[in-house]
Amino acid sequence: MQESAIQPVHRSGLEVLKCRICAAVTEAGPYHVCEECFGPLEVEYELESLRGVLTREKIERRPSDVWRYRELLPTAGEPTRGIGVGWTPLLPAPRLGRALGIDDLWIKVDSSNHPTQSFKDRVVAVALQRAGEFGIDVVGCASTGNLANSVAAQAATAGLSAWIFIPEDLEPEKIVATGVHGVRLVRIRGVYDDVNRLCAEVADRFSWGIVNVNLRAYYSEGSKTMGFEIAEQLGWSLPANVIAPMAGGSLITKLRKSFAELVTVGLVPAAAEPRCFGAQAAGCDPIVAAVLDGAARITPLRSPRTIARSLAIGNPADGIFALATMRETGGWGASASDGEIVEGIRLLATLEGVFTETAGGVTVAAAAKLAAEGRLARSGPTVICVTGNGLKTAEAARSTFELGEPVEPRLAEVERLAGSV
Repeated sequence: MQESAIQPVHRSGLEVLKCRICAAVTEAGPYHVCEECFGPLEVEYELESLRGVLTREKIERRPSDVWRYRELLPTAGEPTRGIGVGWTPLLPAPRLGRALGIDDLWIKVDSSNHPTQSFKDRVVAVALQRAGEFGIDVVGCASTGNLANSVAAQAATAGLSAWIFIPEDLEPEKIVATGVHGVRLVRIRGVYDDVNRLCAEVADRFSWGIVNVNLRAYYSEGSKTMGFEIAEQLGWSLPANVIAPMAGGSLITKLRKSFAELVTVGLVPAAAEPRCFGAQAAGCDPIVAAVLDGAARITPLRSPRTIARSLAIGNPADGIFALATMRETGGWGASASDGEIVEGIRLLATLEGVFTETAGGVTVAAAAKLAAEGRLARSGPTVICVTGNGLKTAEAARSTFELGEPVEPRLAEVERLAGSV
């Protein structure tokens, strides 16, 4: 393994890094690939030691953020970064459920997350906490938008320098929401996969903490907090189905991991494993395509074409693991066209009052298809994950309503308009 000037931090007896391909174990440092087979690394815990120690009562007494589950997250001590992140609403969605044909539907609303209104705030909180423990003072990321926003904001809070690398054609709203925090913002000619390859080289060259490269093993663990919260908000029980958007494919795998860890530790009763369903945009759906084709591998897509730019990753890093998650839990995948994405945004807004970005429109549209195909278990709640705020992709929703001509400030004008309805 390449030597680093950054020193690893250990949390005794609780955490190591384990290869997801060959199962080789290494120390918990800022590493992202196995020295034996170059497979991806993942944090592993001694969960059995937490049974009876980490209790519901202990968790419920803590502040309402991601760190209420700190024993199940990779931190060496008391967290100092990412305070206030997480604990977003889990809302019942009966009107949307009737429209989609789903009984007992719930929405996990990460579009209200602190500080940048997306689920990426969770993963960045964990990554920057770990970066501090490694002594890293320059952080960065490759991003399609939401991750850029979150790294920029949370780096500012932590007093860190940040380099943010993005495709050149990112939505203007997401560029502004990143640049305003005073980071070094670098636009790259090409698609996300080009940006990500560059960031892998940057991490090696400068020993910076690139959250989705050399800090990825820790960063991805932050996604588990969405699953932890879902279970706690359902009264310490597991949903029957969970439907999540897929870009790199990490979120859906970590949702599954979170549910399994809660069972192992004894925080929720053992039950049927939740079915995990993945949603992608039709213009960039390599993982869903593999599900539908029964393929064993993911075929990368070079030129994504979709309004859901936050999901436009043609070569998903966790694609094969997302594929396994869906198949092994009895789940499935579905994709949505641009028109279906916009309709999903409209339905969620008009029926439940939640304005989602394009990724959420993908998830709603996919949920409708999965329900129509009879793929959802009917034995309990179905949770749709809404991962970003509609104000980030506002232009995509412009066609969902008509804006009439201005009228004079007279009652007669309103009477005329009311009579025309």
